[in-house]
Amino acid sequence: MPVPWFLLSLALGRNPVVVSLERLVGPEDAARCSSGLSCHLWDGDVLCLPGNIVSTPGPVLVPRHLQTELVLRCHQETDCDLCVRVVVHLAVHEQWEEPGEEKQFEGAADLELEEPRNASLQAQVVLSFQAYPVARCVLLEVQVPAALVQPGQSVGSVVFDCFEAALGAEVRIWSYTQPRYQKELNLTKQLPDGDNVHLVLAVSEEQHYGLLLYWNQVQGPPKPWWHKNLTGPQTITLNHTDLVPCLCIQVWPLTPDSVRTSICPFKEDPRAHRNLWRVARLRLLSPRTWRLDAPCSLSAEAVLCWQTPGGGPCQPLVPPLPQENVTVNKAHEFPLLKGHPNLCVQVSIWEKLKLQECLWADSLGPLKDDMLLVDIRGPQDNRSLCALEPSGCTPLPSRVSTRAAHFGEQLIQDLQSGLCLQLWNGDLGALWACPMDKYIHKRWALVWLACLLFTAALILFLLCKKDRVKVAARGRAALLLYSADDVGFERLVGALASALSQLSLRVAVDLWSRRELSAQGPLAWFHAQRRQTLQEGGVVVLLFSPGAVAACREWLQGGAAAPGAHGPHDAFAASLSCVLPDFSQGRAPGSYVGACFDRLLHLDAVPDLFRTVPVFSLPSQLLDFLGALQGPSASHPGLLQGWAEQVSQALQPALDSCFQSLGAPELSRGMEPGAGTGLE
Repeated sequence: MPVPWFLLSLALGRNPVVVSLERLVGPEDAARCSSGLSCHLWDGDVLCLPGNIVSTPGPVLVPRHLQTELVLRCHQETDCDLCVRVVVHLAVHEQWEEPGEEKQFEGAADLELEEPRNASLQAQVVLSFQAYPVARCVLLEVQVPAALVQPGQSVGSVVFDCFEAALGAEVRIWSYTQPRYQKELNLTKQLPDGDNVHLVLAVSEEQHYGLLLYWNQVQGPPKPWWHKNLTGPQTITLNHTDLVPCLCIQVWPLTPDSVRTSICPFKEDPRAHRNLWRVARLRLLSPRTWRLDAPCSLSAEAVLCWQTPGGGPCQPLVPPLPQENVTVNKAHEFPLLKGHPNLCVQVSIWEKLKLQECLWADSLGPLKDDMLLVDIRGPQDNRSLCALEPSGCTPLPSRVSTRAAHFGEQLIQDLQSGLCLQLWNGDLGALWACPMDKYIHKRWALVWLACLLFTAALILFLLCKKDRVKVAARGRAALLLYSADDVGFERLVGALASALSQLSLRVAVDLWSRRELSAQGPLAWFHAQRRQTLQEGGVVVLLFSPGAVAACREWLQGGAAAPGAHGPHDAFAASLSCVLPDFSQGRAPGSYVGACFDRLLHLDAVPDLFRTVPVFSLPSQLLDFLGALQGPSASHPGLLQGWAEQVSQALQPALDSCFQSLGAPELSRGMEPGAGTGLE
């Protein structure tokens, strides 16, 4: 009888792993709820903005526990990626929690309205996922009927499929509600790295069965590798290097006349094929016979080649010697009279070299500086002699400028005098190996070596000098963050970024990275840029405008901006969750610089929290601003003065255009000290 309980699925990653995983078909995310609950997954990702903790208006739904499970997301039958399924367990919560150190501002009173305790509950649950370089946030709407609402009790769970990740990655998951009534739940998980192979056998507790691992041979019977009788569920661990295309697994119940079920899951796996070539070995059985040892059959061709001691490719001896189809684990005979350490065997598949061994090197010593002469016999007993060189077979004698042509007359004389060793003789010609030692003058070799060393030293010196110039020219990294108030202000920021990039600064701004911003999301893009900038000793520049001050006020007063309140490419709003902790925890000095533009915003309008770093008004304080961007390695004051004039000239047209696009009342409001700071 068949064995229906045997199931293996292949999870693709850095190394092959066999695990029993559920397969999800299609690229779309999905959500489902436990019995009694209803849920809906919002289309697309949302901004990861948890906001501050607020008091509960009555019974509310909150995440209580997180679970993960590995599944396979399959776009096609054989195209599957590892994916993380997240299960969020929900509970009813009504105890008012003190927000702790996070201050509550206006708007909290509106949340204190009591809801009827017998009403159904609805919640917006956010799942935040990070596995560098991927960062995603999804929103789930969950509704619980009144019959299940019991304070302090679990009401069920919601399942999200799924976040894609790579084998070996560290994933971090957070869950919270909008608005947030408690600290986020978080979970960190290290995915398996695939260094081992796990054969998961899911059987009943009392089932007795046999397990056989064997190599399936095209030529000859199967070759057993490992066999054992087992009972109940088992996990067999193998080294990933043991996987080869012909490795098969056979199981059968230990009952009379049972039917054996076999599966060969690695036949099409490219990594199993690479393992096969790694374990394949060429062996010299006698001076004229050889064998290719491999656990699986191979469809390949073998040819003799000539390897020179100076390196370079091994040159196939075809013609005159023919290619030969290879049968593994079978002796093959060389059509040779004598062996030579420079003779090697090449094994190729579809004209792609897979294996090369110089089989006579162990018995005859290292490679020799011999010249191989090819005596080719044509029709009507026509004969030609050439010397095999890296550039081809040089006819002898010849006037070309090669080593063989230079010694052509001497080589012909050595051949006629019997000083060369005949390796092969056939109807198509013959092969001769002629020693070149007597033509090598050591003094010229030393001169040549000295020239090479001098050339290498000169090249190394030039490369080091080039690297130093390149490092000096790269300059300091600067990341510009701003609020996209309007088109005119974006044009002004673009003019500043372009002017700074003309100096010894490497400028990053979202205006120049819209494609990456759309692909990664504002928060992930800013997080990667901020980390790279600070790791390289760069500086983050906060450009304050009325819109930026308003966004800061929302955060300082405890409320994050609503989704869609800012543009889809507004990295400033998304970045405040990472910027504000740097300022509140004292990490900003030395890594941040603030700036605003003359007549658009007064320096006093910048919130006090950001005054812990230098804040400049542009272009009136350009000289000091450029000095702060340069950092400890600031240029000469005279050079900075010239740069300041250059940047000021580049800013002025965009600044004038921005003034014209704004009305007088708006300018006056932006210039009022303390306007929009949120500190009243």
